[in-house]
Order: sequence, then C-alpha cells, then structure tokens
Amino acid sequence: MSRPTASGPKGRTLQVPAMPNAAVPMQTSELSAAVWPGTNSGTTDLASYFECPVCFDYALPPIMQCQSGHIVCQSCRQKLNMCPTCRGPLGNIRNLAMEKVAASVLFPCRYSNNGCLSTLLHTEKTEHEDTCEHRPYTCPCPGASCKWQGSLEQVMPHLMQSHKSITTLQGEDIVFLATDINLPGAVDWVMMQSCFGHNFMLVLEKQEKIDGLQMFYAIVQLIGTRKQAESFIYRLELNGHRRRLTWEAAPRSIHDGIQSAIASSDCLVFDTNIAQLFADHGNLGINVTITICDR
Repeated sequence: MSRPTASGPKGRTLQVPAMPNAAVPMQTSELSAAVWPGTNSGTTDLASYFECPVCFDYALPPIMQCQSGHIVCQSCRQKLNMCPTCRGPLGNIRNLAMEKVAASVLFPCRYSNNGCLSTLLHTEKTEHEDTCEHRPYTCPCPGASCKWQGSLEQVMPHLMQSHKSITTLQGEDIVFLATDINLPGAVDWVMMQSCFGHNFMLVLEKQEKIDGLQMFYAIVQLIGTRKQAESFIYRLELNGHRRRLTWEAAPRSIHDGIQSAIASSDCLVFDTNIAQLFADHGNLGINVTITICDR
C-alpha cells in the first residue's frame, strides 16, 4: 500500500544540536520562534517538519535523532543502521524539543489522498486511522490468503473476478445452505445476498478449539460503509423438528470485518451438537432475512 506524501516541501530538515546520550533541552517556545516566526502552534503547516526522509510519513513521539539532529520515523528507524540524511550513526538521542512541538501540531490523516480531511493531534492519529472511512478496503472473504486492497466501488468487481466460486442469491429472504459441515478442521462457507440495492456477504465459519470442540459462527456483513450498515437488520434462523434457533443484529461493514465480532461471539454461535440437531445428512440450512431498520 502506497504511503501518502505530506503536502510540505521534501528534504526540509530541522537540525538541533545533539547532546550525546541525552535529550536535547531546547524549549518549545524557542524552537517555534526560531523556525516558524509569527505562526501559531496547532497548525498543519508545521507537520512537514516531521516528515520522514525515507517514507515521507511523520516521525511521531518518541522522536529520536542522529548526532547531527536529523530525525526518522520509528518504522524506518528499525530498518536502518545509519542516518539516511547524513549517513552518520543513528544513536539513541531523544529530541524532546520536537516532541514538545509535536504535541500541538495537527497532522493530516494518512488517508488524506483518499479524501479524508481530518487533521489530528499525534495522540489521536493512530486511533482515527484504524477506523477512517477513507482507509482502503480489504478483501472481505474469510481467511488470510487474499491480500487485495482497493476502494469500496472495486470490492464487488474483485469478488466476481477473483472469487468466482461464491454464489449470489437475490432477495431479502433466502436460505444459506452449508454443505458437508462434518468436514474436519477449520472450514468457511461463504455466499452473497443481493437486496435493497446492496450486497451482503454471509459467512459461516467453523473453528476447531484446543480442547477438540468445534464451534460454528454465522454472521452477515454489508459490502458498504458503517453508516450504510446501520440502516439494516439481519436475522439468522435455524429450524428443526420443533426447534428454532435465531439471531438478529445489524450487519457489520466490511470496513470492520468479522473477526472481532467472532472473537467476542457477537454473532450466531453454536457447537457441533447443536449443528447436528438442525442438519440434514451433513448439510445445514440457515434462513437469512435482511430488513431495513425502522428509525
């Protein structure tokens, strides 16, 4: 995934006199007055001074410098054995002056090139970017084999081209048939449901626990944003002889994925014994109903 480039000029480096094995004791007010006279802290204009010369992302606290005062981000620092600017040793010198300035600078979201207009303090940046609506979408298929990333508009074309085995059923009320649920090991069953002008992905995941117990997790996710997902309710229902097991919830957005919901059992959960009560010759039918949420 390409990294966004800050809007400021490249190659501009703030040099602070180094103190071997010690933090640089320059006051923030002195640094601001010396480098950015007449400007107020907390503006994105200062963010370019924190640009990493390697990846052009931002070097955020804790900020380390070489003996000549050049900084580099933590991610790139772990891969380097010399300063990329002066080729000198990196050392372990903490740049407290830059850290104090960073505390009041508003940094652009790393997905600003994708349309995000948010500017944030460095303490808020990571949390925002983890849930940013402009963050690239990943392939919603369960498992880690597909590494595709792209925009929301590209998700369905990707699924139709790269995951052709997934069946799509039309309508808000369908039956999701999982065949051969007695297969050993971890298994995933996936199907698409199209209704109300949207596409939903139905996932049944079987996990084998350490104690040998097999657990099933059924969940629905929307090929759409979090806000769009809030407009729907899905209902899963298992029917057997004088038995019924149901689950109803809002679908997950594929931006969030399903793993956190499965980990917290925020979905339809049942074990092998329950599955056998509703299965027919090793096949399990799950009634899936999508409705528009009344507000």
